[in-house]
Amino acid sequence: MKKFLLFIILVFSQIISAQIKDPVKFKYDIKDLGNNQYEAVLTASIEKGWHIYSKDLPEDSGIPTEMNLTSTEGIDLIGKVTEVGKKHDEFSEAFGARIVFYSNQVLFKQKFKLKNPANAANVSAEITYQTCNDRICLAPNTLEFQKKIAASVATETTDSTDENKVENSATVSPVLKDSTVEPKTQTQVVSTKTSDPNNIKVSSLDFQHPLTNCGVVQEKASENYWMYLLLGFIGGLVALLTPCVFPMIPLTVSFFTKGMKDKAKGKRDAFIYGFFILLIFVLLSVPFHIIDGIAGNIFNQIATSVWLNIAFFIIFLFFAGSFFGYYDITLPSSIANKSSKAEDAGGIVGIFFMALTLVIVSFSCTGPILGSLLGSAVTGSSNVPMLLTFALAGFGLAWAIIFGLLALFPQALQSLPKSGGWMNTVKVVLGFIELGFALKFLSKADLVSKTFLLKRELFVAIWIVLTIALALYLFGLIKFPHDDKKPKISLGRKLFGVAGIAFVIYLVQGLIPAERPKLQLLSGILPPLNVSYFHDEKDGILGMHPEHDYFKAIELAKKENKPILIDFTGYGCENCRKMEEFVWSQDDVLPILQNDVILASLYVDDKEELPLNQQTKIDMGNGQLKKVKTIGDKWSLFQQVNFNNNSQPHYVLVTPDGKVINPPVSGYMSKEDFKKFLTCGIGYFEKNK
Repeated sequence: MKKFLLFIILVFSQIISAQIKDPVKFKYDIKDLGNNQYEAVLTASIEKGWHIYSKDLPEDSGIPTEMNLTSTEGIDLIGKVTEVGKKHDEFSEAFGARIVFYSNQVLFKQKFKLKNPANAANVSAEITYQTCNDRICLAPNTLEFQKKIAASVATETTDSTDENKVENSATVSPVLKDSTVEPKTQTQVVSTKTSDPNNIKVSSLDFQHPLTNCGVVQEKASENYWMYLLLGFIGGLVALLTPCVFPMIPLTVSFFTKGMKDKAKGKRDAFIYGFFILLIFVLLSVPFHIIDGIAGNIFNQIATSVWLNIAFFIIFLFFAGSFFGYYDITLPSSIANKSSKAEDAGGIVGIFFMALTLVIVSFSCTGPILGSLLGSAVTGSSNVPMLLTFALAGFGLAWAIIFGLLALFPQALQSLPKSGGWMNTVKVVLGFIELGFALKFLSKADLVSKTFLLKRELFVAIWIVLTIALALYLFGLIKFPHDDKKPKISLGRKLFGVAGIAFVIYLVQGLIPAERPKLQLLSGILPPLNVSYFHDEKDGILGMHPEHDYFKAIELAKKENKPILIDFTGYGCENCRKMEEFVWSQDDVLPILQNDVILASLYVDDKEELPLNQQTKIDMGNGQLKKVKTIGDKWSLFQQVNFNNNSQPHYVLVTPDGKVINPPVSGYMSKEDFKKFLTCGIGYFEKNK
């Protein structure tokens, strides 16, 4: 159990810590040593307090730094990689071995010679490393750098001071098509500043200067924030009813109102206590703002990662087991002990640590609920940090209001229900909800990996089984470890059980084949309509067969003289599914999509690898290259570079010659707004074609 809990903590720590910052900067140089000998040098400048590991580490004791040198024109390595820097050789209690790492600065050097010095050569250096400080380690990172060595005129008497032989330009040229290379090295390098239509950047796609400004849709993002505030508030109220929190309400409020002679001061301190609870929950969202500021698409990568979605699936199963009462999820007792001792400081500082202690000791019940909010926000929107802030603020606000009101009206404590078996019932119900959420993440991993094993009907059938099991539990026919041996089935339990049966009846219609979308209340949660036992995923969307390549869509648009609707979408995009099922399927919208446009659905989370000759490295400046290995990598960068946007769904109307017709629109929108966007752009095209 401890090992499994450690796995859970590590997964979340990777999500939170990845891409927080990049404390290591690399510089790549090639020195001409003469006589056709060179030395590639990667210089790592490391921020204070951070370090990277040596290339020589004992097995299972950290991730060693690895430098690899390659060239399509052929090189011979001389010796091994050497390291020069401020070395630390220490015994690690965590790894049980001596480890070597570097701080401040370290140089990784590799000598080599050219196989054919008469020809120019592009020499690539790839380095894989991990950065750590005293508290955390960032996710391992791989960077690639490239420099060009000019052809040698006289190879026998090379001047070692001839710096012109190594070109230090940050922008590198594509590999020559007539070069004889191994297949794995046929990766092109392109610059985002070019306008070649085979590259990522297309100069004609100027979204800031469309042909017309009609059909603009006003964004209503703030409504989503308030929805998450409400969801967080509801989650906070539910958490108050759990066995970890509810018994602490009268205890805490009584301390502020009765434990002090000055009742006015007690009530004031109770309000301060509630404020600190709210503040602590809001502060939990701060790391996500830091992540968002440093890597704008990190949450999209998280949301569309197969392995992270599988990890979320396992985590939610683990949460459900905790709610069912098979084990408890707790933070290390040392954290709670330190926080509890700090309460003795008195005054406002002491009240802050009382609030912090409450948050920590209630983690076994609140952790799974907060985890649900995290998973929902990360996989449900591109603006994750602000959604989490609103959700956590709502969660903390619920607690602050309850404690504040009870401090004002302590007599209300007498009307609170007594602790008992009903609180365990709340936990078990939450356990069933966690199982339902878990299936959502498994479905997303299935879609992104394109295995399509979890069909829509199978998903619905599992939810039906879970809901029936929940109803049987509420009627007292199923029991869990902490339930009373002879539980009293209250009227509330019976009513919720009946509601469960009604939900089962609603779900059953999802098992019946139909041409029109059903279960629209669950749109975005269920697998898409074409991932079904009654339809093939190759049948397309609502009978349409969109192109999945922008450049092929351009060719088709020229033949049919129609505008292109670029649909930036994703297998794991919930709002994309909602648009398809709620908006695209409408009788006055679907014919427009079927007849008046060329639909180009570009999946930004498609993990299928591109053919080797299409895999690209994008020059990001400063000699650093970003690999475009998968189809999703290509269209994700295509969207970011050309439209300065990384949210899905994102819709752009384009002429056959690649010009943006009217301002693009994003996100889930009403049928009226989407239809206005379409008809405006198509109407302009028809008048001017």
